[in-house]
Formats: sequence, structure tokens, C-alpha cells
Amino acid sequence: MLARLLRPKHVASAHCDLPCGVYDPAQARIEAESVKAIMEKYAANEDPVFRARALTIKEERAELVKHHLWVLWTDYFKPPHLETYPQLHQLFWDATKLAGAAGAKGTVDVAKAEDLLGKIDEISKIFWETKAA
Repeated sequence: MLARLLRPKHVASAHCDLPCGVYDPAQARIEAESVKAIMEKYAANEDPVFRARALTIKEERAELVKHHLWVLWTDYFKPPHLETYPQLHQLFWDATKLAGAAGAKGTVDVAKAEDLLGKIDEISKIFWETKAA
């Protein structure tokens, strides 16, 4: 009896966890832009205290880039997207590696941040194509 009362009256399904509009690669891009800007400020400043603080903040921002990318990868993109865009797996692999210890998180090389931004742009283009479909 209790199970019957608690059973939902209506069943709903969606292609993502929440109604569309909550996912956006712009979040990853904003954090990646911050990483790049911090790298540039780091290079322009010799103060060791400033540099130490810059590295800490850069690493936090790089971790947020990875977080936002993984949310897109694990919560938004689905198997049909991979069928249409088979390069998605490699793009996310490359982008998260560029945000991690082997990339933006572990270096102050602005070129790594630019590479990361390029990968995010590629992901963003595919994302918006899937949203328009």
C-alpha cells in the first residue's frame, strides 16, 4: 500500500540531468581565461609573495576548468553526440590534460593556456551545434 502511494504519478525523461540551459562551456572558458591572465601577471612580476599567491590561484582556477569540462562530458554529452562527433572523447581528454598537472595547472607557460582555450573553443562549437539540433 505504501509503495503504491509513493509511486510517482507521472514519469518524465530528459536528455540531461536538469532542464536545458544549465550547461555552458563558457564556465570553463572563463576559468581558463583567468588561468592565462594569471600566467601573464606571474611572468610580469618578480615579487615572490605575489608569485606564490598567483600560483595558488592559478591552480585553483585550472581545477575549476577541469570541473566544468567534466560536468559537460559526464552530464551533458550522451552517446548520440559521440556518434555525430567522434572526436569528442579526444577533445575532452586533451582539454582536461591541458588543464591538469601536465598543462595549465602545472606550468606558467602561456602557450599551454592558449592551447587549452583552443580546445575549449572546439568543445564549445560542438556543444552549441548539439543545442541547435
